[in-house]
Amino acid sequence: MNMKKILASVRIALRALQINRLRSALTMLGIIIGVAAVISMVAVGSGATARIQEQIASIGSNVIIVLSGSITSNGIRLGSGAAQTLSSDDAKAIATECPAVAAVAPAVRGSGQVVYGNNNWFTSFQGTTPDYLTIRDYTMQSGSAFTTQDVDGATKVALLGRTVADNLFGATDATGQVIRIKNVPFTVAGVLSAKGQSPTGQDQDDIILLPISTARKKVIGASQANANAVGTIMVQARGPQSMQEAELEVRELLRQRHHLQSQQDDDFTVRNLEEVFAAQETSAQVMSILLGAIASVSLLVGGIGIMNIMLVSVTERTREIGLRLAIGAKTKDILTQFLVEAVTLALLGGIAGIILGAAGSYLVSYIANWNTLISPGAILLAFVFSALIGIFFGYYPARKAAMLDPIDALRYE
Repeated sequence: MNMKKILASVRIALRALQINRLRSALTMLGIIIGVAAVISMVAVGSGATARIQEQIASIGSNVIIVLSGSITSNGIRLGSGAAQTLSSDDAKAIATECPAVAAVAPAVRGSGQVVYGNNNWFTSFQGTTPDYLTIRDYTMQSGSAFTTQDVDGATKVALLGRTVADNLFGATDATGQVIRIKNVPFTVAGVLSAKGQSPTGQDQDDIILLPISTARKKVIGASQANANAVGTIMVQARGPQSMQEAELEVRELLRQRHHLQSQQDDDFTVRNLEEVFAAQETSAQVMSILLGAIASVSLLVGGIGIMNIMLVSVTERTREIGLRLAIGAKTKDILTQFLVEAVTLALLGGIAGIILGAAGSYLVSYIANWNTLISPGAILLAFVFSALIGIFFGYYPARKAAMLDPIDALRYE
């Protein structure tokens, strides 16, 4: 059939739908709701997945965290961080003796009030080395990072997170200014670029980074039992394929250095962040698929509604069909007419559903403050699926109309 006949069939279909506007609207309602629900649910799920991916990227690439603690003392098991079991020497050993490790940064942590002029802010301090910025993929918004020389000389310089800088300086550039951390003056060497929230909901910009030696001597203080003690060691593997190997090397080296027997538990905890966050991302993707599958049930209901109304239409227009057959219309002409009518009904519902679904996604994002991501692929899939529903559920009524006997159709009362 040429394009001219198809366009004529579309005009006839639109005229037939226009005659019964309310019935056509109610028939399309199932498709509209189904398509809108699919687009909205997929947008919500995709938004959640994208947000998790952003948060994972903000942590850093190929990161492994080694935490102090997790020891047994007098029969009592102490969890992570309960004891200072790691040291700067452990970090140096990991960097030199683990082939799968690219960078290592020990860290000590504390918190307190920081003051600039009449402004003050309670925040966390982290004493570490320059490699920490590389491991965590930190970049400088202004100023420059501290160096190995600053660590060796215990220089009183600080790097401010975006949240700290905003609360102390507002719109003013903090670089070069002098702040007081626990009444100790520090020069702001630079401001870190914003990272946002971590996957656990922690503000990663509410932080001040200091040279680890300065933090021990001037702010946090050193452990009396071990002056080189650190709370965590950040480790970066050489690549995604080296994560498991690096984790195994770190664990074996630390057990050897801490003189742990085979029957003894680790006195440290090694966390592979890639595995933790990958599980969260998989959960979000499964949620997206599940929501889309549930919403797709509405499309099935809409398709059944189209079949039902087309069967009614065939019955109502039996004499018209008989007349067209009697004056020379071919079976395929009748089949095409009703099939085009069903597809047109489904596509109009699909277009309305796409508009409603997009609006619903933005509404969810605005009211619930939930990230949504409308995928062009989801819109295209919904549109194509609408056409397929029209063809699938419209074929039987169209075929029934085309197979009518002209004489019997003309006699139909």
